[in-house]
Amino acid sequence: MKKIVVTTLLLSSIMAACIASKNGAPGQPGKDAAMAVNDTVRIANDELEYEIIIIDPGFNSWFNSYAKPRNFYSQPYLEARNRVWVSEWNIRASSPLTYGDLYGMRIDYNTNIDYGYEVNYMLFNYMTYFQIVNKVQLGGFAPRI
Repeated sequence: MKKIVVTTLLLSSIMAACIASKNGAPGQPGKDAAMAVNDTVRIANDELEYEIIIIDPGFNSWFNSYAKPRNFYSQPYLEARNRVWVSEWNIRASSPLTYGDLYGMRIDYNTNIDYGYEVNYMLFNYMTYFQIVNKVQLGGFAPRI
């Protein structure tokens, strides 16, 4: 199965450290691992053999609170936004000296492949979340919720 993996490891480790210290239980065995599992989202389209894995603390709760319901946006709309945002993401991921290591790694998103609605929907929501939380703008239009 081919995968699209979206992860912000530096942000994840910083947020995990902040949450652990906020809860007053730094270094508590198993707590960080449980949090990482709860903040990992895996969406698979087994028919097309593609999946998206999102590893970012906070995304799951943001998604449950703010994401528009499925089928609110059309698939062509999601694909158009993803095309622009992923392209800019990949430019920034390829230039860590200019943009820092916030972008982690490139996203393998091929615009000639139909990933299906669910994969595009989750990628769109992650890109929206990422831009809002990190106060950055990828591409020519700002995300909105």
